[in-house]
Amino acid sequence: MDSLYTAIAHASGGGRDGHILSEDNRLDLDTRPPKEMGGSGEGTNPEQLFAAGYAACFLSAMHSVARRLGVDTTHSQVSASVSLGKIDERAFGLAVELDVYAPNVEPARRQELADAAHQVCPYSNATRGNVDVKVTIVD
Repeated sequence: MDSLYTAIAHASGGGRDGHILSEDNRLDLDTRPPKEMGGSGEGTNPEQLFAAGYAACFLSAMHSVARRLGVDTTHSQVSASVSLGKIDERAFGLAVELDVYAPNVEPARRQELADAAHQVCPYSNATRGNVDVKVTIVD
């Protein structure tokens, strides 16, 4: 891979119950386990950060692919749901659901757009074969 950009972030404290800081100081957040996992829920968590990154990246991929397909992705949105769960006694895994809203794309082409974006999105490429990712078109 020919690297175009490298993001650097640091975690301190207790990991899920600690602090994260990006090298450029633009991301500076406390992390806390969610209430569902026995935490206070008073900070962000890795799953929220992953969901935000994946949603933004996938939407960007849609805009890029839209130019090639000749469709209008103005006002499009992507919502990512990232679930954390046990895959066995000792290991945890992730599952992702992406809800794609593309109101200016004709309904017959929305799935084509989402499928093409799923092939070029770096997050999709990173998770392929490792994380269950479900892409759904929503109206």
